[in-house]
Amino acid sequence: MKSELPGAGRILFPGIALYAAGVLAGGVAGSLSTPLGRVGIAIRVAGLLLLAWGAIRRRSLTIWIFWAMLAGIELGLDAPRLAIQLRVLSDIFLRLIRVIVGPLILGTLITGIAGHGDLRAVGRLGLKSLIYFEVLTTIALAIGLVAIDVSKVGTHLHAGSASTAAASALPGGSGLAEAHPAQAPQQISWQEFLIHVFPESIAKSMADNQILQVAVFAILFGLALARLNEERRAPMMRLAESLTETMFAFTNLVMYFAPFGVGAALAYTVAQSGLGVMLSLGRLLLLLYIALIAFALLAMLPAALIARIPVREFLRAVAEPATIAFATSTSEAALPRSMEVMEAFGVPRRIVAFVIPTGYSFNLAGSALYLSLASVFVAQAAGFRMELRTQIVMLGTLMLMSKGLAGVPRAGLVVLMAMSSIFGLPEGPIFVVLGIDALMDMGRTTVNVVGNCLAAAVVARWEGEFRSEAPSEQVLAAVED
Repeated sequence: MKSELPGAGRILFPGIALYAAGVLAGGVAGSLSTPLGRVGIAIRVAGLLLLAWGAIRRRSLTIWIFWAMLAGIELGLDAPRLAIQLRVLSDIFLRLIRVIVGPLILGTLITGIAGHGDLRAVGRLGLKSLIYFEVLTTIALAIGLVAIDVSKVGTHLHAGSASTAAASALPGGSGLAEAHPAQAPQQISWQEFLIHVFPESIAKSMADNQILQVAVFAILFGLALARLNEERRAPMMRLAESLTETMFAFTNLVMYFAPFGVGAALAYTVAQSGLGVMLSLGRLLLLLYIALIAFALLAMLPAALIARIPVREFLRAVAEPATIAFATSTSEAALPRSMEVMEAFGVPRRIVAFVIPTGYSFNLAGSALYLSLASVFVAQAAGFRMELRTQIVMLGTLMLMSKGLAGVPRAGLVVLMAMSSIFGLPEGPIFVVLGIDALMDMGRTTVNVVGNCLAAAVVARWEGEFRSEAPSEQVLAAVED
């Protein structure tokens, strides 16, 4: 592995540099009609070929998605008619994602609730942990909503795509918004919405892709399962766990098709809407990181100060697991090190062993912030205006939908697809967001990991056990190494 990564890196970085040189040489708007445009296109294609060879060497899905994003942009600029015809690939990917959402949420929520839903089993520690998790997650969701509502980043994407689509009058409608004015989802009363939440048939809910009904059924089923004794609960738990693991494997298979779906979606979007979409995505990426920093300063820092956690020592302790999370975009990769450093920091092992793993299902503050921000971005991109009441309902729905998806590849895509089904949002902008999902995932995963480490320290202080016992010699030795 050590010999493979540097070799791949020696190819990837020159490929990116060559593509950037092609952009500077011919301009991204360069065409075959001018000599400079032909030179720029030739250099960019050479850069894409070099990146493809590096992606083959690295064997990383993230790199392939990044490559597909660049290739899709290039195809949309240079061959718009072909790019429009390739929309079928993004539609296939869309169907595959749709078929995942219902069974995956059903399995994850049942196993999560049945495993952690009985607060009497985990006692005072579980109750305090869940209260802390939900308060911080609610703040994260609110910050995401405020950030996107104030900045209105998605409206720039809608304005650019609508005007270009209307001017070009290409067939099939835009992947982001139709050429005609977008119509907002039909408003229903709160009584109708409340009735619609509860399923009358789980089979019908699954068939109609009524994700919120599936989630409510899964919660009630999980709570009922938790009330049974171990002998009667075990077979159903094994079935639910098997379903969950199978859907994880199914998701992994579908994600192999993600580069084709993302590339085709971006090619279609650029052919219809021009390069304004990339500027909007850059704004969205910047906004996410600003919102994550705001969450760290407005929620995590006050929690640490109120619990009298030594902030500088904490930051030094979590630096390594945070770096692992940022580099790999995977919370699970940082889990073992997170538990070791927090025990060395002074949190008793029994609290570390409960709070941090549980937080992977209930304390994904970074992901929650991203989901609230991205959901409204999708609505803005389509020209939909979401009233405050609808956004509050969406906040509560996201609080529910984000549980138990920590180990799901591209979990943000799964939840966003579920939200589009519940609130009648268009699905085209979701694929555009997926083009920069890897860059966004680095930030939100880091916040997830640091937030779970902080939760362990805060709960330990709340229990009066912070630094009450010395960590084991094995843990100290592992952290020092």
